[in-house]
Amino acid sequence: MRVLVTGAYGFIGAHIVSELVTAGHEVIAAVRHPQPAGRLGQLPAIVCDMASDTRVEDWLPRLPGIDAVVNAAGILRESGRNRFDTVHRDSPCALFRACEQAGVRRVVQVSALGDPRDTAFIRSKHEGDHCLSSLTLDWVVVRPSVVYSATGSYGGTSLLRALAATPLALFLPGDGRQRLQPIDAGDLCRLIVRLVEGKGGPRQVLEAVGPESMTLEQYLQAFRQWLGIPTRLTVRVPLFLIRPLAWLGERFGRGPLGMTMYRMLQRGNTGQPGAHRRLAEVTGFAPRAMTTVLQTHPSHVQDRWHARLYLLRPLLRLSLAFLWIASGVVGLWLPVAEAARWLEPAGIPVSAVPVLLYATSALDLAVGLALLLRWQVRLAGVVMLAMLLAYTLTLGWLVPSLWLEPFGGLIKNIPLMVAVLALIALEDQR
Repeated sequence: MRVLVTGAYGFIGAHIVSELVTAGHEVIAAVRHPQPAGRLGQLPAIVCDMASDTRVEDWLPRLPGIDAVVNAAGILRESGRNRFDTVHRDSPCALFRACEQAGVRRVVQVSALGDPRDTAFIRSKHEGDHCLSSLTLDWVVVRPSVVYSATGSYGGTSLLRALAATPLALFLPGDGRQRLQPIDAGDLCRLIVRLVEGKGGPRQVLEAVGPESMTLEQYLQAFRQWLGIPTRLTVRVPLFLIRPLAWLGERFGRGPLGMTMYRMLQRGNTGQPGAHRRLAEVTGFAPRAMTTVLQTHPSHVQDRWHARLYLLRPLLRLSLAFLWIASGVVGLWLPVAEAARWLEPAGIPVSAVPVLLYATSALDLAVGLALLLRWQVRLAGVVMLAMLLAYTLTLGWLVPSLWLEPFGGLIKNIPLMVAVLALIALEDQR
């Protein structure tokens, strides 16, 4: 079959593509920025934008020769033009109606498990489901619980891994009793492939859940044990302390920490009684227990690195932003005469000091703000690295005594350069 997959570069979408290719199907990835030699190898890709492709006419040219469509596009937070209603309802609805007009009968919609009253994320997903169910297609809606993988993570899955890997103690959001019914990403996508192939009755909503209903504490403990990190202390963090962090993450962050994740932590995420049994009856495939999946996929040092660095990465960026902004502010407030006294050993003319002082301070502020706002982080890192090298080499050559300065003014630049290199290296989101 020739299958069009939206959101093919996402965490679930990439797993779906892999399973479809393994099953012998031809996959066309519908993504915003095609990468011919990127994460999906030489997979054919076409351009689409779920934030703007809200007309049937936008999708019809993409459907000739397509036998089935899997919509795996989604966002956990709104930003810019990416709005829940557009990405989860309006654009998918246009795609589904285009399928009806183009004669593409089989459509699988990857939705979300939960109460639509809880979050705009779930509400908009369910509104997209309703649009699909109103059409004369062989549709299936799949609503997964928490999706995890022993071979990688992204978004909310990465955040949960990071919580499982915190040093010294396991920190639990709330009392840790929120119930989950996690499903392995590979198992979920094998189910989706079976549905694409017609191995399961059409026109129904399936809750994709694993066989185990477990608490959040049990989930985190299982991953912590899998990562090989002992638990010597468990700290329960009241949700009222987490809410401000989620609020800040919603407005100033780009990762999964936001109000959507916060509300899911409040309620938990499980299917209806018997959901796992019904899934197996309909598709002929039963997702495995998380304990079984983790036992058959040993963790590696890369897993521990990623889990431990996940929460350190934003702290590294924010601390460097603070340092550069503080440096810029201090420079702008520093009296010119004081600056001239500091620069006198370097032989810099007094007349050039104001220009040099204000220019470098402004550059410090600009780079620091870019980091704080997460604008062109890699470029800001390169500029920071160039500034550190210039300061260190120039002042170290003009005033060699600075190398022996008791507080290590120049020597401190060496670990700072390493920190900036780490920031640049860790900037990859996927």
